[in-house]
Amino acid sequence: MHDLVITGATIVDGTGAPGRLADVAVAGDRIVDIGSNLGAAKQKIDADGLLVTPGWVDIHTHYDGQATWDPDLAPSSTNGVTSILIGNCGVGFAPAKADKHNWLISLLEGVEDIPGTALAEGMTWGWETFPEYLDVLDRMRWTLDIGTQVPHAALRTYVMGERGADATQRASGDEIEAMRRHCEASIRAGAMGFTTSRTWVHRTSAGEQIGTLNADAEEVLGIIAGLNAAGTGVVQLISDAYQSDDNDLVASELALLERIALGAKVPLSFTVQQNDKTPNRFRELLRAIGRWRSLGANAKAQVASRPIGVLIGLDASTSPFVFCPTYRSKLRPLPRAERVAAMRQPDVRAQILQEHAAAKVRDFPALIHSGYARMYPLTEPIDYEPTPERSVAGIASAMNRPASEVLYDQLLADDGRALLYIPLMNYAGGSLDDVYEMMTSPNSIIGLSDAGAHCNAISDGSMSTTAITHWTRDRTRGPKLSIEQVVHNQTQSTAQHVGWLDRGVIAPGYLADINIIDMSTLNAKAPRIVADLPGGGTRLVQDATGYRATFKSGVMTVHDGELTGAHPGTLQRGPKRV
Repeated sequence: MHDLVITGATIVDGTGAPGRLADVAVAGDRIVDIGSNLGAAKQKIDADGLLVTPGWVDIHTHYDGQATWDPDLAPSSTNGVTSILIGNCGVGFAPAKADKHNWLISLLEGVEDIPGTALAEGMTWGWETFPEYLDVLDRMRWTLDIGTQVPHAALRTYVMGERGADATQRASGDEIEAMRRHCEASIRAGAMGFTTSRTWVHRTSAGEQIGTLNADAEEVLGIIAGLNAAGTGVVQLISDAYQSDDNDLVASELALLERIALGAKVPLSFTVQQNDKTPNRFRELLRAIGRWRSLGANAKAQVASRPIGVLIGLDASTSPFVFCPTYRSKLRPLPRAERVAAMRQPDVRAQILQEHAAAKVRDFPALIHSGYARMYPLTEPIDYEPTPERSVAGIASAMNRPASEVLYDQLLADDGRALLYIPLMNYAGGSLDDVYEMMTSPNSIIGLSDAGAHCNAISDGSMSTTAITHWTRDRTRGPKLSIEQVVHNQTQSTAQHVGWLDRGVIAPGYLADINIIDMSTLNAKAPRIVADLPGGGTRLVQDATGYRATFKSGVMTVHDGELTGAHPGTLQRGPKRV
């Protein structure tokens, strides 16, 4: 007798093959049969009219701290994700000597906008080396499986001490060799790969640049030699190449990345997005990757399936009024209810709007301050390809009112809980046509949800859900993608990239990581801010509708959008085979 049989579903199996009607049988943690009349089962689910897919495999998350205290790992788990990779972008918590705990917390707080108080209170540590970190994780259970990677910033400071945190310091030959040994030992113990950061944006909460920013090719390739020696693993990195308007810097970065891509005997991926200053840079990077691949490199651009959007609001990390002295010093410290009551007073309103108009703001902060044409009130479900008339500028024009006043009123809506969406990356042309080009490139792979990071500014852990709804069902402003292609993009494709060959496909022998989806109701709801982190820290969460059930290794973890309380997920050490 099977443990589970799902009947009457349309199976989109993750391989890209056309969907088909069939039943699915599960025994233990594995899919054992696909077909019809599969026999008796302890549990039968009638999925007539529903879609069955593999669970999503998200290879770019930042639950590094949260995974040590939170077994649920929502919103990923409630958005169909059954396997995640942490330790991305060169930041994480191992290896770590005791005197570097606070520094690593400040690094994650600065780089990934994870509240330091939550990390300090929530994490219990209990490791020094990376293999010891894996042993601690191995004793935990979650709603989904976790793999983790060796972060360069932690490794560098572990070996080099204070010098490792200094972006101006070069590693000596002996230090590179020590990092290589540590990395190889970590990979052999079950780390999934090695990650690094080469962007000026990444800083500690004190504003210090990440120590890996200027690491030379000898250092990076020296560490990657540990992966080559172990014969497995992946390399993931972020570089300023995608966002800089300095052509000389980009040329230098691409030359270094080419050396890394050709020197690594393992798969490599790195962040590629579009910004407003260099909207065509992503094409240059995709062409470069294509050239490296023709020379034998296993390299991919890691791209997103929607804009990377910042949320602004009175409860968010930032709002347009933080540039106003009255709001910043007098009102922001108040509880939201008191703050909103004060902001509704005519004299306070006039003062803040006057200070807002007088503020001199440049570059990215100017988008937060007065990027009215890129500020969109949230809808539910969210439109991730909004048109100009829906922006604050468009609303203000239609109402013949100043945009700053419309913005003020928008942020006071819902008693100050309202959030506005700013497509920060991947929206230079005001549509997702360029994202379509990135997603369909043979030189790219889907990632960049950043789930677990940017707790009060970005809510992209639901990206897997909107990839399905927007690109296969709802898009009206350009070409769509087939459901088979989008499912493949975030199942078999991502799983194979990191060496998890036992998942991402609905077929006998594979893990029973399964989503049962009602496409007629599938949607990502509007993000909301909750105070559920240790120490009362807040974060954005984004629920979904339409997931009738999610199974991790044959165990139901989500039923009709609600967590069941089951935690079958485990640490995944190294690559997996069917």
